[in-house]
Amino acid sequence: MKVPEGWSRLAQGSATIFTDKFNSVQIERVAASTAPTVNSVRSADIPAIQRGAAGFSLKSVTVVPRKGGSAVLAEYRAGSAPDQVTGKSVALDVERYVFFKSGSEVVLTLSGAVGADNVDPWRIVTDSFRWA
Repeated sequence: MKVPEGWSRLAQGSATIFTDKFNSVQIERVAASTAPTVNSVRSADIPAIQRGAAGFSLKSVTVVPRKGGSAVLAEYRAGSAPDQVTGKSVALDVERYVFFKSGSEVVLTLSGAVGADNVDPWRIVTDSFRWA
């Protein structure tokens, strides 16, 4: 998977996170017995995200094609964690993709400050995902 050069890399449990300021790309692979659907993401994933995200606001949940396969995409807005130095928190636009194949689910979450032009970079990242 392609991520922007120079970003910090952090392993957190089963997730790998790449960050630069308030931008992040997180990828996590987990076991799953069934493929995600728009309804399963709305009924199970979104409430869990909402409980842990300040300022949460759901935009949409859809199925989208990517080069690595179809994914359920949840788009929402949430507040960032406070910056460790300044304590500042910003509103983030978030795209959360859930891919499924053969009993495995990969959750790819991209976030950036509201108003940042991330359309092309996020497309590059999500289209670069491939099952290994």
